[in-house]
Amino acid sequence: MVRNRSEERTGFQESGPYHPSYDLQTDFVMVYGINDRMPERIRQWREHGYVVHLMTGVAWGQYQNYLNGEVDGRSHWDEAQTDRNGERIIHGTTPDIPYMVPTISYTNFLASRIRLAVDAGVEAIHLEEPEFWVNGGYSEAFQREWRLYYGEPWIPPHSTPDAQYRASKLKAYLYTRSLDRLCSEMKDYALTKYGKDLRFYVPTHSLINYTQWRIVSPESQLIELPSVDGYIAQIWTGTSRTPNVYQGVRQERTFETAYLEYGIMQELVRGTGRRMWFLHDPIEDNPNYSWTDYRENYIRTVTASLLHPAVSHYEVSPWPRRVFQGKYPSDDDGGNKVTIPPDYATTLLNVMHTLGNMDQDEVSMEDTTEQIGILLADSAMFQRMTTGMDGNAVQSKYDGTDAEAIASEEDQKLLDFSPFYGLALPLLKHGIPVRPVQLDNVRRFAHYLKDYRVLLLSYEYMKPEYPEFHYALVGWVRDGGALVYVGDDTDPYHTVRAWWNEGDVKYSNAREHLFEQLGLAEAGTGVYRAGKGVVSYLAQSPDSCAASVEGADALRQIVIETLDQLGDPDYRWLPKHYFQMRRGPYLVASVLTESISDAPLTVPGPVIDLFDPSLSILQEIRLQPGEQAFLYDVEKGRPSADEVACIAASSRIESLTVNGEGFAFTVRGPEGLNAIARLYCPHEPIMAELAANGQTEPVAYEWNEATRTVLLNYRHISGTDVSIHVKWAA
Repeated sequence: MVRNRSEERTGFQESGPYHPSYDLQTDFVMVYGINDRMPERIRQWREHGYVVHLMTGVAWGQYQNYLNGEVDGRSHWDEAQTDRNGERIIHGTTPDIPYMVPTISYTNFLASRIRLAVDAGVEAIHLEEPEFWVNGGYSEAFQREWRLYYGEPWIPPHSTPDAQYRASKLKAYLYTRSLDRLCSEMKDYALTKYGKDLRFYVPTHSLINYTQWRIVSPESQLIELPSVDGYIAQIWTGTSRTPNVYQGVRQERTFETAYLEYGIMQELVRGTGRRMWFLHDPIEDNPNYSWTDYRENYIRTVTASLLHPAVSHYEVSPWPRRVFQGKYPSDDDGGNKVTIPPDYATTLLNVMHTLGNMDQDEVSMEDTTEQIGILLADSAMFQRMTTGMDGNAVQSKYDGTDAEAIASEEDQKLLDFSPFYGLALPLLKHGIPVRPVQLDNVRRFAHYLKDYRVLLLSYEYMKPEYPEFHYALVGWVRDGGALVYVGDDTDPYHTVRAWWNEGDVKYSNAREHLFEQLGLAEAGTGVYRAGKGVVSYLAQSPDSCAASVEGADALRQIVIETLDQLGDPDYRWLPKHYFQMRRGPYLVASVLTESISDAPLTVPGPVIDLFDPSLSILQEIRLQPGEQAFLYDVEKGRPSADEVACIAASSRIESLTVNGEGFAFTVRGPEGLNAIARLYCPHEPIMAELAANGQTEPVAYEWNEATRTVLLNYRHISGTDVSIHVKWAA
């Protein structure tokens, strides 16, 4: 558990000044926002040992001086994103903070602001949430950008599928252009003026969530920008609890949605060498849920993230000030708002510090087949408006915090995103590990698909932007891959102006071109051989696979037939009602609801429950459907030669030293919170004490003879070095 902060394995973002009550003792902190107090906030956090980054919004902010013309003498309110009624699209509830069209002028203004952060000496800068709302695209600035980009007069995005698709492509391009200019210019500035290699990251929601919430963002386009060093996967309860439909039932499925969201974000950087941090939030933006609800959904999202082992860096919390100082409804106090329950606070700290140890060499998914991929492209964001609507119908903006914002049945249908979930949930709910696969990367990386033998594809909710995708897919199939295509060719966006319907040869849709390349132009529903591989075709809409049990069964059946035809022993249909993974000494498990069984999953011990604030040792743990576990295998993790080693702690552990009479270590953490640590210990202790400010006090401890571990209970004290001393008999 002892590590160097320069590894930047864990961090958090905070807009407030340093305060001991939310001093989480991660490796780095992202000081949020550029204002007059920014240099002082940076200084405070650095003095308390943190590597300091800066985070600021790229799509919105306190930019009234720019909007009102105080920067360059010209009003820039025409650059606010607006809907078809001319209403500005606002961030939050403040009318003078709109989402912006990222014009070159606006980008230059942001550069002047970010230069202040570079001068303040931060190590890295995070430009978060480049977001353009689907119901935007009507402002004067956007109309000008349309003319410059397409060389033709602007067309209202709601008028036709082609207009909407082209508007969304332009939105993604504009933020790609803005980020490229910002990051390149600021890197040059830092290197020229300070001789410093500045890093840039983009915190962004997942492609699944942006598509679901009807937001356009660059997503995978940023891979092509050498000035971008990586991402933060902004996934949390607020995104993952968005209801979806499975077998005709619409409800929250936080674990399953989070599993898919983290999956596409892991895929975003696979093979690129770029950094990805997975985010967790102990609460969420909606302040009306109870502490119990926040805790249950936090556990679901953390567990889902840990089932993607290629990522081992984490943002452990956005806004810890609101977590550790805020008040939210209590189940035990009639719904009155209270501060965080002490047990939940301890659990959070246990998990946050354990997350710094997730880079494990031994990783295995237990009792399962290999991953099955579901292809997903950035273009899914481009077709998220029902076009041709009458002038009185305006599809609403939805940011996950207000269910009443769903204005119509059409809005709800779009929010469900059933064409995608209709492919994913029937497999996921039967314990088949599925991962969204970034179709756009097929063109970027020559052997991107080599790690997959089975892929699901539909063009009913996205479109292939280049014919090269098909040439790569055909080669992959003929070399032994299995492609399952689901679709009925009814999506109105098949008619957008694109490579498959322009030129001498015209196709009604992109699927026809793909099937012609596969030699299956006349194929109907069924399973076919193609070279060494297999192509299966389910000629029905993928959202029908979400709408009923029969639809889900039809998808599962054609996948089963495909696997049988493929004949690969690593790809067999092995249904189960849980996921379980080992990462070194850590065990991660989730038992599914709506699955093939309601039986509990039993995990043998001795294990330590890392979600338990008492870090209890269990001889076995039984998980019911809907429950998750994050466990430490005591025997698997035991060090050799009876060494002292930390298993888990709700503190940052540093300077662990051992002598013939015992051991000592330094602890750091948020002031006033109860802390706990469990360590391997070769001998039964006879005394434990805390030393701080030249004084000592006894520390309560429990010895477990069977596992030869000691549990220590103590308190955090800020502003001074605090050490724990444990002695055993000589």
